Amino acid sequence: MLHDVPGWVKDAVFYQIFPDRFCKSDRYQAVGNFVDWESLPTRENMFGGNLAGIIDKLSYIAGLGVNALYLCPIFKSNSNHRYHTVDYFEIDPVLGSMKDFETLVEKAHSLGLRVILDGVFNHCSRGFFQFNSVMELGKNSPYTDWFHIHGYPLNAYSGKPNYECWWNLPALPKFNTSTPAVRNFLFSVAEFWTKKGIDGWRLDVPNEIDDDSFWQEFRRRVKKINPHAYIVGEIWDEPSRWLRGDQFDGVMNYPFRRAVLKYLFDKEPCSCLEFCEKLQNAFPEGRFGASMNLLGSHDTTRLVSQPCSDWSRVRLALAILFFTPGALCLYYGDEIGMEGGKDPDNRRSFPWKNLKKLQKSPIYGFICEMLELRRKTPSLRKGSFQVVPRFDGFSILRKFGKSGLELRAFTPKNNDSFDFLISKIR
Repeated sequence: MLHDVPGWVKDAVFYQIFPDRFCKSDRYQAVGNFVDWESLPTRENMFGGNLAGIIDKLSYIAGLGVNALYLCPIFKSNSNHRYHTVDYFEIDPVLGSMKDFETLVEKAHSLGLRVILDGVFNHCSRGFFQFNSVMELGKNSPYTDWFHIHGYPLNAYSGKPNYECWWNLPALPKFNTSTPAVRNFLFSVAEFWTKKGIDGWRLDVPNEIDDDSFWQEFRRRVKKINPHAYIVGEIWDEPSRWLRGDQFDGVMNYPFRRAVLKYLFDKEPCSCLEFCEKLQNAFPEGRFGASMNLLGSHDTTRLVSQPCSDWSRVRLALAILFFTPGALCLYYGDEIGMEGGKDPDNRRSFPWKNLKKLQKSPIYGFICEMLELRRKTPSLRKGSFQVVPRFDGFSILRKFGKSGLELRAFTPKNNDSFDFLISKIR
C-alpha cells in the first residue's frame, strides 16, 4: 500500500497547548473554584484555562510563525490534563462549549493554523458511563465486555484494581478493543470530531492497543472524511511497525529528542561522533512517514530546566530541531524559555502578565527568526538530511535541488558556550 502523507505536514510547525494552563479568558465563566493563575501546578489542581483564552491568543500564536495547533485533550474529564475521559462527545465544561470549539477551529483556519486533537482511545475514566454502569450493576451491566474485568465488585476506589487499567492506575480503566461495540464507539468518536473540521489526531499510547487491524480501520474511517488528516502516534521506541502506510502518517520522534538531550544536556554526555550517529539514525532515509519532531512536551522536563542547561545549549538544540525533516512541535512557552521540571512542574501556567519582559529573552527572537527561515527555505522542509562529524564539531546539511543550508556546530573548549553558524551550501 502506498503511504500518502498529507502534503501540508512536512511544512508544519505545531504549537502544543495544555489547555488548563495556557490562557483563561473572562469571556467564558466556568462554574467552580480554581487556583490563582500564578500558582505552582500539582497533579490535581485546576487553573481554569479555557478555549476562549486560546481563541484570544490565536493571533499571538500565528504571529510566532507556527502554522498548526496540537491541543492536549479537551473532552469532558475530571482531571486537569483530561486524559481521564468521561464523555468523548462533549467539550469539558471547564474549557467551554461546543460553540467555543467550533469558533476556535474556524478562527484558527482563517489564520492559517491547522488543528489536531489528542485522542485517548486506550483507556477512559471511572466516570465514563459504561464503566460506571459496571461499578453500579456488576456482572449484570450490559457493558461488562467493554473492559477487562477479573472479578466483582470492582475495586475502583480501594485495594488493588481487579480490572486492567493503564499503568495499574484504577482511575484509568482500559478498553477491551476486541469487543465490536467498543471499536465502533471509538471509531465513531474519531469520525465525529473529524467531521467537525479538525485536521488530524495525535494518538495517546496507541501501542497499548496492540492490534494492527484497529488502527487500520481507524485510518480508513478518518481518511474517508478528510484524506488530508494527519494521524501521528505517541510511539517512544522503534516505530517502523506503525509506518507501513496503513496505520499512522508519522510518530512523535522521541529518539531524536533523546539524542539531543544526551549530547547537550546530560551530566555524562555522549561523544560528538556518537551523537551524529544517533541523530542520523533518528531520520532513516526512505522510511515511511512524516515524524513530529520535538524537544519537549507535557510529559517531559523543559529544556531550560535540564541538568546542564544554559542559553547556548538551548539555542543549539532549537537550531537542530529546525534543521530536521518532518513536522516540528514547540511546547507552549518554549518561545519565552519557560522553566519546568518533571510532571507536573512542566505544566505551569503561561505568564501572560510578564510576556513583554520574557520576549526579550535570548530565545524568543531566535525562535521567530528560525521559524521565518524555515518558512522561506524549501531545503529545510523538503530537502535531504545529512549529519557530518567534523574535527571541531558537526554539520547538518539540508539540500533541495541546487540549493541548501548548513548548520555548523562547534564543540566548546574549556567549558565555553556552544556556538554554531548557519550558511548557504555553495
